[in-house]
Amino acid sequence: MKASSTDIWQTPLVYLKGVGPRRAEVLRTELGLETYESLIEYFPRRYLDYAQITPIAQARSEQEAVFRGKLGPFQVRPVAGGKRAILVSTLYDAQAWMELVWYQNWEWVRQKFTAGQEVIAIGRPVYKKRTLQLAHPELIPLSAGKAPEQFLKVYPVYPLTEKLRQVGLDNKRFHMLFEELYRLTGFEREDPIPESVREKYDLLPLSQALRALHLPTSVEEAEKARYRFKFQEFFLLQVLLIRRKYFLKTQYSAPAFTQVGPLLTEFYEKHLPFPLTEAQKRVIKEIRRDLGLPTPMNRLIQGDVGSGKTIVALFAALIVIGNGYQVALMAPTEVLAEQHARSFRKWLSPLGIGVGLLLGSTPPAQKKRILDKLASGELACVIGTHALFQKNVQYHRLGLTIIDEQHKFGVRQRAALWEKAHPYRPHNLLLTATPIPRTLALSVYGDVDVSIIDELPPGRQPVKTLVRTEAHRREVWNLLRSELEKGRQAYIIYPLVEESEKSDLKAVEEGYEQIRSTFPNYTVGMVHGRMSSERKEREMYLFKSGHTQILVGTTVVEVGVDVPNATVLIVEHADRFGLSQLHQLRGRVGRGQYPSYAIFMVPNGNLSEAAITRLQALVQYNDGFRIAEIDLKLRGPGDFLGTKQSGLPEFKIADIVEDQAILRQARQAAEELVAQDPSLALYPTLRSYLTAYAEKHSLELFTA
Repeated sequence: MKASSTDIWQTPLVYLKGVGPRRAEVLRTELGLETYESLIEYFPRRYLDYAQITPIAQARSEQEAVFRGKLGPFQVRPVAGGKRAILVSTLYDAQAWMELVWYQNWEWVRQKFTAGQEVIAIGRPVYKKRTLQLAHPELIPLSAGKAPEQFLKVYPVYPLTEKLRQVGLDNKRFHMLFEELYRLTGFEREDPIPESVREKYDLLPLSQALRALHLPTSVEEAEKARYRFKFQEFFLLQVLLIRRKYFLKTQYSAPAFTQVGPLLTEFYEKHLPFPLTEAQKRVIKEIRRDLGLPTPMNRLIQGDVGSGKTIVALFAALIVIGNGYQVALMAPTEVLAEQHARSFRKWLSPLGIGVGLLLGSTPPAQKKRILDKLASGELACVIGTHALFQKNVQYHRLGLTIIDEQHKFGVRQRAALWEKAHPYRPHNLLLTATPIPRTLALSVYGDVDVSIIDELPPGRQPVKTLVRTEAHRREVWNLLRSELEKGRQAYIIYPLVEESEKSDLKAVEEGYEQIRSTFPNYTVGMVHGRMSSERKEREMYLFKSGHTQILVGTTVVEVGVDVPNATVLIVEHADRFGLSQLHQLRGRVGRGQYPSYAIFMVPNGNLSEAAITRLQALVQYNDGFRIAEIDLKLRGPGDFLGTKQSGLPEFKIADIVEDQAILRQARQAAEELVAQDPSLALYPTLRSYLTAYAEKHSLELFTA
């Protein structure tokens, strides 16, 4: 009898026929699967069609395929000095043969199969010593006279690990488990996608889609199920984001700054250090319009390195301060916060506006003075790190939060700062120098208005990008020496996985000593994350003021350091950096009027294919958005932004890069649904799913 109650889906997997305690523990530790519900949501990664049996003679190395043939004799061969043994056989069809090999846990093969038996073999063959070899193949016996289609027309292939295989959890076993689960439940579950949406977008109902996904009768049916679940993953996220945007505008109020105020006018007319680009003017107008409304602005400014996001943020701050409210700017590192404090003090001091700097390392007495001034309203602008939203920080009238490199903060951290404003919400301005492809921005920032600064200020020099090996070290040093002789400056960057990694830190310190001995006539500085804030500040100051000609460091100089006289960037072991990170580093040079160079050093010998692709992209492109698209394809969306930090859930089956058309459809469906029923009162199942979804992914769920 098929279950109709949802309670059965919470049954532990140990009770499912074919699992048992040992396999249940491996499913939990390897895949995080503990209940019937989690198992049904374990999706196949692809399907093999028995109608597409590959002749052994046409097998391609490293390409998974389905083969049909007869088994040869089994042989046990000792290896590793006789301490262990492997099992070897052959598979032959009418034209060719391949070797089958099992390196461990092969006793079950000898018990189940015999020489001369006809089987289906599934796997990814490789050539070893000119012999085509299939290791640990999936074997399915064929009865005499029966075609393989009578066993299983389509074969779902699940992501498996060696530990799963060791306890007999291969693809065939998973198929048996899903057959048993179907017998118990009929795959009957409440469908989170409303019937009206399913009909409009031609989606299978949930129970039918689950059967087609795990027990398909054709590849076409399986693909239709995959389409439905891709749509569902996008749809749930988009409904959540669009509802969040809706309720932010309707449930929360913010101070409406209808007047620009005298501060902005005075700054623009008397103190603006350089002409604004048309892109900057356009974005300032968008911010100005948002700040004039009584609902919270929630706007993201995307701009490539050097595009002038900070001065745009300053204009927003001037409007807010000019209306008698406070501004808090939060940066992910103390180095970047200190850089922003220098810039804001330079721009705001002529207007008589003080700027506080609040860091974790701020001395207690100084911190108390800043906190007192914030609470009383005497301090209009404060810049800092996570210290800005600690419990003891009170604001008099917080009107605007500016969060730089916002993807490096978690959702809850950003919210903790916003909650410092009472009894309203502040306006929010998010900045990122990491260009995000439109499709990803649609997915991650579906609840945010996006502005793009797609124009660099006049006078910015294009950076010549070079990739060099150790064999070209002398050539690189000569170029650096030539620039130093012209009075220019240079960065030399070393990779640092963690600021606590002593081996990496030693490489930075050894590199510093090597540069000092190679360039004895020049002053060399060093900066890394384990230094005290005061020492980092001093090293940065000495470099920016020109007292230091070469700055050796880690990626702490990735953002926030603006030295127009620096024309050379050398990145050691560039193959160890990510693509977007290398592009960010490249943005440290070319900020002035002089031709500049970014030189990416790599070791002699073979580089990985991914490293070659990254470096080729940097040589070919300077546009950050083009770089970001390539980086997204290389790394995937979760790794691109840092899934945990961005609040972007990892999709099990959907792919933001490959499934853009489905994402657009899902977003359209979500917009139509939320516009019709923002509280989802008509859709209790969807609302229930969303609650569980938001809790699972640590996302904020707005309710009516």
